[in-house]
Amino acid sequence: MLDLLITHASLPDGRCNMSIAVQDGRITEVTEGLQAPAHETLDAAGLLLSPPFVDAHFHLDSALSYGQPRVNASGTLLEGIALWGELKPTLTHEAIVERALRYCDWAVARGLLAIRSHVDTSDPSLLPVHALLEVKRRVAPYLDLQLVAFPQDGVLRRAGALDSLKRALALGVDVVGGIPHFERTMAEGAQSVRILCEIAAEAGKRVDMHCDESDDPHSRHVETLAFEAQRLGLQGRVTGSHLTSMHSMDNYYVSKLIPLMAEAQLGVVANPLINITLQGRHDSYPRRRGMTRVPELLAAGLTVAFGQDCVLDPWYGLGSGDMLEVAHMGLHVAQMTSQSAMRACFEAVTTQPARLLGLEGYGLQPGCHADFVLLHAREPAEAIRLRAARLAVYRRGKRIAQSPAPVSQLTLPGRPQQHVDFLLSPANFK
Repeated sequence: MLDLLITHASLPDGRCNMSIAVQDGRITEVTEGLQAPAHETLDAAGLLLSPPFVDAHFHLDSALSYGQPRVNASGTLLEGIALWGELKPTLTHEAIVERALRYCDWAVARGLLAIRSHVDTSDPSLLPVHALLEVKRRVAPYLDLQLVAFPQDGVLRRAGALDSLKRALALGVDVVGGIPHFERTMAEGAQSVRILCEIAAEAGKRVDMHCDESDDPHSRHVETLAFEAQRLGLQGRVTGSHLTSMHSMDNYYVSKLIPLMAEAQLGVVANPLINITLQGRHDSYPRRRGMTRVPELLAAGLTVAFGQDCVLDPWYGLGSGDMLEVAHMGLHVAQMTSQSAMRACFEAVTTQPARLLGLEGYGLQPGCHADFVLLHAREPAEAIRLRAARLAVYRRGKRIAQSPAPVSQLTLPGRPQQHVDFLLSPANFK
């Protein structure tokens, strides 16, 4: 007897009326119309069953700290960094753990079951690192948390920062991070990329750097990152996050840069909500929005994901852990409104970030972990349009969260009482 059988499911690739069989926490069969005895059955009734959402770029150590020690009045990146610097001396292990666990609960409720979080390694005490390593252990049964050693204050700009980053890796942090555009000079930024990639290559680690997070078209550290990835044989293991300067670069230079990134098999993470909020702050009009060139990078064959980046922290006073909100904003900013482009935006919060994180057993194929989300939508574009309710969230074949369908009851003068559902039949688009 199966542990779980889901029937009449629509899948993100367009297949309909599919059945998914689960045994011992793994998917054993995906086929049309399967009927078999099971301890638990779920009739998806034609709704969308998706692999879980994945956030490829987040800051869990600062999440839910909005207003401490004060609100970011200018709304700028640099004031946010300054505020975080003011807050760090007052942080406690217990407070970081409590806030992070609360956010992880939000994430699970939203069907977000894997997060790559950058953790600040600047302080020699490594307080945030110790706190998030504890959180990683505690959430492991229901959420994959991957940590990036992130020298927020610069790895060369601050004395002892490189040693602190190495100690964080030795403690069990998974990925090497960096922030080359925040070093003192362009040359030191390039030097930091080389040093950090060499550390990753020697330790067998992945790399994920905040890179060129500015409106400066001459901030070109992603070029160095791509070069070092090739030089050190790290192809497919290096990610450049943000890359907002690409928004401002001239097209001729980008025509050279993107093929170089493709040769290095560089991953890219855009953070739509935060990029359009923090960039362009020195502009009058027209005001740049700063998100990197997502359609062009996808067309070149790069793996491109969307990240949440911040939720209620010194940089951003909104957010809820909803990756469909992130995809919705990314779709609009990048003007990705064709049917295929909207599906690509859905993939940017599911399969694409899973590839960047190197998640084992992710997907809806036999042999994959039985991790999935039943959405109140019939296909990916509709899920983004509605920021669809997560009717059921499964981890290793066990239901760990559920929500009611958002259906309203109308009582209108002169009309019979009726229920209103915002889904549309596929026939509407034929």
